[in-house]
Amino acid sequence: MKLKRDLLCGLLPVLFFSCVSSKKFKEEVAKNTDLSNRYSTLLGEYNDCQKNKNDLTAQKFNLETDNGNLKSQVANLQKENEYLKQNSSTLLNQLQAMSVMSNSQAESVKKSLESIGAKDAYIQNLQQAMAKKDSLNMVLVMNLKGAIGNLDDKDINIKVDKGVVYIDISDKLLFVTGKYDVTEQAKVVLGKVATVLKNQPDIEFMVEGHTDNVPFKSGVLLDNWDLSVKRATAVVRILQNQYGLPPAHMTAAGRGEYVPVTDNSTIEGRAANRRTRIVILPQLDQFFKLLEPKS
Repeated sequence: MKLKRDLLCGLLPVLFFSCVSSKKFKEEVAKNTDLSNRYSTLLGEYNDCQKNKNDLTAQKFNLETDNGNLKSQVANLQKENEYLKQNSSTLLNQLQAMSVMSNSQAESVKKSLESIGAKDAYIQNLQQAMAKKDSLNMVLVMNLKGAIGNLDDKDINIKVDKGVVYIDISDKLLFVTGKYDVTEQAKVVLGKVATVLKNQPDIEFMVEGHTDNVPFKSGVLLDNWDLSVKRATAVVRILQNQYGLPPAHMTAAGRGEYVPVTDNSTIEGRAANRRTRIVILPQLDQFFKLLEPKS
């Protein structure tokens, strides 16, 4: 009996201690859980603060940029305002000066303005006339190219330069070397050119003979100049006698070696310079008729 009492007395402190320890443990767990929740809450608030800080930093940068742009715009507006003030002052001075003009000065200004208006009208008419002339030249060039067909550009070239139509035909196509007799093949080409020119009854043109600078003398021909003249007259006679172009509308001229299109130092260059050129002469009387006032 005494033994049981002793055992009971020994176990009571242990059981009491166990109860106290378990309760304290639960309290500590609850505290720990509460601290964890508070930590999570604080961490979330910290992250939100960081995000807000980044947003505010970006907004600050944008505002500083906008502020710089606005300052620049204000500076430009101030410059424009100053410029307008200066112009206003200048115009005011001019108006004041005009207000004290004499009658004779006012009449002089009036005549000057009328003269300027007349010159402007003349310039406009001149531009219109030149545009019409250029259009007529382009039509002529297109008709010539259409009539001649697909001939090698090295043998014949048709162009407009500074309002003048040029037809360049190589001597290889027109003549035998050193001669001025027109070949049969060239007569066919000249016939096609003549067909187009005959459709322009008022047209006038010049046939120019050109040579290279290689010295030449044969028979009655004294030099390249003689040869170029004879070649030009030979072409004119073909156009007159075989194709009926009026001689009064044609001019034959020899230019010799003195108006080359390229350097004579190469074989190719000399070949390009040996040519016959048909120059459609500007019809100045018709051109100036275009400038006459319409009744």
